[in-house]
Amino acid sequence: MQRTTPPFRADQVGSFLRTSAIKEARAQHEAGSLDTAGLTAIEDREIIDLIHEQESAGLKLATDGEFRRSWWHFDFIGFLDGVDIIEIDHGIQFHGVQTKPKSPAVVGKIGFPADHPFLDHFRFLAANTTVTPKMTIPSPTVVHWRAENSDISSEFYANRDAILNDLAAAYRAAVQAFYDAGCRYLQFDDTTWAYLCSQAEIEKAAGRGVDVEGIGHKYVKLINDSIRDKPADMVITTHVCRGNFKSTWISSGGYEPVAEYLLAGCNYDGYFLEYDSERAGGFEPLRFLPKGNKVVVLGLITSKSGDLEDPEDVKKRIAEAGEFVALDQLALSPQCGFASTEEGNVLTEAQEWAKVREIVDLAREVWS
Repeated sequence: MQRTTPPFRADQVGSFLRTSAIKEARAQHEAGSLDTAGLTAIEDREIIDLIHEQESAGLKLATDGEFRRSWWHFDFIGFLDGVDIIEIDHGIQFHGVQTKPKSPAVVGKIGFPADHPFLDHFRFLAANTTVTPKMTIPSPTVVHWRAENSDISSEFYANRDAILNDLAAAYRAAVQAFYDAGCRYLQFDDTTWAYLCSQAEIEKAAGRGVDVEGIGHKYVKLINDSIRDKPADMVITTHVCRGNFKSTWISSGGYEPVAEYLLAGCNYDGYFLEYDSERAGGFEPLRFLPKGNKVVVLGLITSKSGDLEDPEDVKKRIAEAGEFVALDQLALSPQCGFASTEEGNVLTEAQEWAKVREIVDLAREVWS
């Protein structure tokens, strides 16, 4: 029952803790004492080491750990045509802490440029791994949800919803560009579905000018329009995130309000769902996953602390999920990346890799 195509039984969401060499190099680059070529050389070296670590741990995929990024989402979004990342008067509010005060601004017609730097990031990854290279990018829904109303140029778009068609077209171009670069495993990282499980976050979004009426249908259409031309041999998954910054979080609430939209409505091949805390609710919403080839990757191993989970507890929870989805349509991963931003979560690199190895060992046992 092992899988030879992604998502794999033992999988990884995307980001890893930045190494000390990466942190030092980025600080020197920001201070002006290290040029861009010097920074890239250090990133290249550290990413190659990271790839080897993933392969040695037994993963059948490798990411670049998002080592070249500061944010999981804004770095990609800021290189789209027509979108800038600007400073505003507040960051994203997590429990007890805020991020840097940044936000996307739509300043022109949205598009995907042929020279988007993430294409080269993928090419470097693919050239240096013997396993399946996996690329992670933010979902198009994130742009629609996160941009402040006042930062969407009325010169180009009459309102927030007017960006949807161009967003979908930009992502269709991105999917094709990554495919042409050799990518066969692409992931859309997405916080919006988790926010839609939380009445508090829905109210915050409405206060920012997001029209939340019928937004589930709207986002299903946006995603499906974005991936409708996906080649048959390309796997596109999504990761639904409840917030992951310095081991803190944003949203609470089970998947029931969005499960049918997400699992049955969106044409993804797989879903990385966070299930590391009671905030995610039970497994009952998994009943909406259609029988067939789609896979839910259970995020039962937390990336927010270094404490290892009890293997028996994890196996018990996989069995509980199996009451609603066939075991063959399940897999295992951390609930999120280990460093959704460059600051990273509160655990050590040794603890991070112990968790990865535990996932590999458990997957081998459960799906033997």
